[in-house]
Amino acid sequence: MNKEFYTFHATSLQGDEISMEQYKNKVVLVVNTASKCGFTPQYEGLEKLHEQYHTKGLVILGFPCNQFANQEPGGKSEIEACLLNYGVSFQMFDKVIVNGKKAHPLFKFLKNALPGTLGGRIKWNFTKFLIDAEGNPAKRFGPSTKPEELEEDIKKLLN
Repeated sequence: MNKEFYTFHATSLQGDEISMEQYKNKVVLVVNTASKCGFTPQYEGLEKLHEQYHTKGLVILGFPCNQFANQEPGGKSEIEACLLNYGVSFQMFDKVIVNGKKAHPLFKFLKNALPGTLGGRIKWNFTKFLIDAEGNPAKRFGPSTKPEELEEDIKKLLN
């Protein structure tokens, strides 16, 4: 078991401190999101995955980020309006930084464990990290990978 994942905390969109420890024995999908991105419609696919698999042990965690072309410029109310528009019911967090010295520690950990093609940097919104039920980062998916394309990998980790 990789206990490091479970040591991280993040602030929810509602302002609550949430420990990743509460997701022990769950398959977790971490996604950096944005409300004004060409990939924003992926919220629909992420919500479908959430609806289909959350009772089987999948948790989706969305982290809004404004580091890419100013595509998440608003505050909590603007983010919530976008989430309402897409019917998002999975856990969303406060805005984070995913690249650079001020990157959220969770994203530093995920990029180190699953570096991707840009030497560890996240290249755009809707980069996805799949973590197995023991806290091990299992797979990284680029922004253009649609949520429905993750289904087989999710099902393997849930079984």
